[in-house]
Amino acid sequence: MHDLRPSAAEHAGLFCGFAALLTALVLTIGIASGAGRERASPPPELAAELQTMIERDGAPGVTVLVFRKARMLYRIDAGAIDPDAQLPVASASKWIAAALVMSVVDEGLLSLDEPIGRRLPAFHGEAGRITLRQILSYTSGQGGLSGLADLRQDPRMSLADSARDIAHIPLTDRPGTIFRYGSPAFQVAGALVEQATGKSWTDLFEEKLARPLGMTRSYWANPLWPDVPRAQIRNPNLQGGLVTTAADYGKFLTMLASQGLYAGRRILSAEAVDLMERDQTAGARMAFAPAGAKGGLRYGFGNWCEALDDNRRCTMVSSPGALGTYPWIDRQQEIYGLFFMRRRLPFVEREIQAARRSIIEAAQAARSHHL
Repeated sequence: MHDLRPSAAEHAGLFCGFAALLTALVLTIGIASGAGRERASPPPELAAELQTMIERDGAPGVTVLVFRKARMLYRIDAGAIDPDAQLPVASASKWIAAALVMSVVDEGLLSLDEPIGRRLPAFHGEAGRITLRQILSYTSGQGGLSGLADLRQDPRMSLADSARDIAHIPLTDRPGTIFRYGSPAFQVAGALVEQATGKSWTDLFEEKLARPLGMTRSYWANPLWPDVPRAQIRNPNLQGGLVTTAADYGKFLTMLASQGLYAGRRILSAEAVDLMERDQTAGARMAFAPAGAKGGLRYGFGNWCEALDDNRRCTMVSSPGALGTYPWIDRQQEIYGLFFMRRRLPFVEREIQAARRSIIEAAQAARSHHL
């Protein structure tokens, strides 16, 4: 649905050398413990749709996770993908980055509507009036994907230095008026987080999300700088630099789907989750969305609003990445899931959308039958 332009990471030759395809589908049914256990089987169409992604669309392998109410309904590992595969997820990083920022907002250390110039004096004049709300919703006026300013920055510099460099880039639009997807503004959010907490982005990620959620195989990097040791990365790419596993990302989705709770522990406030899933672009002209994005889409904080209710709450939210990872939550049907792979999104998106429809329709039918 987005990130469809060839990435600079691809130009650098980072994502090549895939294993040979496996033809068999490996199916695992996972059921969480607790009362009211729910069993479900994948819809019959799903196997064929995944096989199309592999045989026709060139995905070496695909992992699919499907959950309802913090319980895994089923998992499928199709084709040549290790169940523990650790992959870069490109723009699916945005959802997790926004959640980490919102955890600091929850603490009262940052405000969504405070002008950033009060904390970052390199931003002055009109740029100084940009707010965190505008940064997280890509309405800050700082341009779109062109130039890849954040990706080209040395990851060994600090996020504070990253923000100062970005402050020198002229605004494209008046803040709050135009939506342009993919600006370097998330680095500025990271600088604000570090300044407010006195902790590095990496340490805060471990403290606020990774350890509480058990995301033991997730880390931040920059795909254009693969040779920089992780210990030296102080300026990870926050809108596209997460490396993770299907299981780890599924834990994050479970927390969001549970209104900020995970295994009985509060990770984010319900209000923070609600804000993330509201249309934050209301009134802004959608001037730039990636090629192939469907008309009528809006944006929350780090995620797309694929459907809205009358109160501008997003009833279907997602954060697809250029390399094929596609997490989503359907609030109406109370079902959520993840497509996890390493294949350019334009080649597999149609089948992902079809597979998701099959999953949701089957879940809806099963739910109606039980009622």
